[in-house]
Amino acid sequence: MDEGRIDAVEAYFRALQDTLCAALAREDGGEGTFASDDWQRPQGGGGRSRVLRDGRVFEQAGVNYSHVHGASLPPAASRRRPQLAGRSFQALGVSLVVHPRNPFVPTAHCNVRYFEAGGTGTPQKQARGEEPLWWFGGGFDLTPYYGFDEDAEHWHRTAAQACAAFGSDTYARLKHQCDEYFYLPHRGEARGVGGLFFDDLCDGGFERCFAFTRSVGDHFLPAYLPIVARRKGLAYGEREREFQLYRRGRYVEFNLIYDRGTLFGLQSGGRTESILMSLPPLVAWRYAWQPEPGSAEARLYERYLKPRDWLAGAGAAPVGDAPE
Repeated sequence: MDEGRIDAVEAYFRALQDTLCAALAREDGGEGTFASDDWQRPQGGGGRSRVLRDGRVFEQAGVNYSHVHGASLPPAASRRRPQLAGRSFQALGVSLVVHPRNPFVPTAHCNVRYFEAGGTGTPQKQARGEEPLWWFGGGFDLTPYYGFDEDAEHWHRTAAQACAAFGSDTYARLKHQCDEYFYLPHRGEARGVGGLFFDDLCDGGFERCFAFTRSVGDHFLPAYLPIVARRKGLAYGEREREFQLYRRGRYVEFNLIYDRGTLFGLQSGGRTESILMSLPPLVAWRYAWQPEPGSAEARLYERYLKPRDWLAGAGAAPVGDAPE
């Protein structure tokens, strides 16, 4: 494995965790603080989990850094990629999930990660096992409870800015991948208004892929904090709070059933407390509930949980069919 690459990624990821925690603590107004928890895993490696609980703005915010390694991946973790079976590996990442207190402030997620497996580059050489396998992945997505076009448009403009230096089609492609990934097939609905999602990124060489991953990580705060600032002071009541808790249930369903990072962490012997810090502190389910026609809650389903070209403005129509 290339220790120079690992060291460079580790340095950026550690600094990113510090930057994210400091910015979120400032936005919270000092009511909440991040508790820091350094941990080691018996199989190799460890990490640093930071969690803010019961803040003025953020009911819970978690920012994890992890760097785990091992002699080989368990079969469950290499099932999607048989070429990884029996290889040593290192996996590094920063993962953030923010669950605000005010229902008008959306939940947000950001993740950047790097994986390298020992072996004997170009993707073609990697596939033949001639050199170590490596790739980057990550992205960010937004999950509103009460939608605002202004927020969705700002979020996607910033996502497009993160991609601007890396090809004219990059934003559209990764936006589409995000729409496909953050989708609940059993509900027939998106998790939110999307953003960016990429995985298996190795085309163009390490330096270009690492630069793009840094751009995504560095654009999360400019994408999210202006939305928080606009919405955190809006008045809300029991109805809005109950709907927020109900919709948080969808977040739990996705993370426990479909999320690759959650599944990889659990299958590879990761630290359960850190993996599941993405779950909200309070959540509710209602049997066979439907929103009232014409309500703000119904508008979430009708306008904001359908893939849409948010860069086209307020009149944009839904894009394509729901993922299969």
